[in-house]
Amino acid sequence: MNLKFLETFLWVARLRSFSLAADKLQSTQAAISSRISVLEQELGAKLFKRDPKGVTLTRAGERVMRHAEQVSRTMTELYASLQDENSVASTVRIGAMDSAIHTWFVDFVADAMRQYPNLDIEVTSDTALNLIEQLRRGTLDLVIQTDMIRDETIRSVGLLELSVEWIAAAEAMVTSKQPDETPTTALRRLSAERLITYSRHSRPHQDLMRLMQSHGVSEPRVSCVNSLAAMIQLTQAGVGIAAMPPALVPDLLHQGVLRRLDGLDTPPALPFVITWRTGTHRAEHLVEIATATVRRFADRARRDAARTVG
Repeated sequence: MNLKFLETFLWVARLRSFSLAADKLQSTQAAISSRISVLEQELGAKLFKRDPKGVTLTRAGERVMRHAEQVSRTMTELYASLQDENSVASTVRIGAMDSAIHTWFVDFVADAMRQYPNLDIEVTSDTALNLIEQLRRGTLDLVIQTDMIRDETIRSVGLLELSVEWIAAAEAMVTSKQPDETPTTALRRLSAERLITYSRHSRPHQDLMRLMQSHGVSEPRVSCVNSLAAMIQLTQAGVGIAAMPPALVPDLLHQGVLRRLDGLDTPPALPFVITWRTGTHRAEHLVEIATATVRRFADRARRDAARTVG
């Protein structure tokens, strides 16, 4: 049933006039008559009778009137509740790993604030392992980290993957893979340098260690750093070679401060997973916003091998 036709019926019944209802709804009398005729056909009953004083409800029309008013009240309450959803102030606690904060997270927060202008967002930056623990304890409502979580009270959605490459300072002596080198020889040569990666036991750290071990390097010189800013500064200073997504340092690569080491085997792509506790207020809406944000980021960063998941 067309709700607009039901609204028209209500105003004709209240005003006892097709012409007054047309004025109220900013329509024509012919359009109002047509809507009522269609409604009567759908219901299989005559709703109005005309007399010199105007129009009055038939017995069937009186029954429809009671139900129509109930539907109208329900729709009014629904619209009000949706308006409240956007206007009532509330707080959501979001945790994010450094790599998200340095790429698309700020855009995500801005997008969320535009959607919910009265929403207060508290942000915590930490390692993926710590963020997951805080989510389980209930001190965070939603986190952005690297792993899909399987739990009755927690949901996860993959958002984005950023390809990882070897990044060095422009003046570093280490070279890309040489034409006469095998992949294993090139990676073993790289292992003589200090390798900079994310915090110990993080997914990127474990991926790097598995890669080196697969090429016979059992104990590479690895410095684990839990701050992306520190990783970048250490790499820029020539302290070591970083395994990180180029999408995290596009300006430094463009300026020639940092450079890629091409041809070398690299760790797997760095995933971004959004995870939240079930029942969290607005969580699903925020996930939708985050998904849209990372799609735009991936479009901008396609040259750095970013791709969306799902």
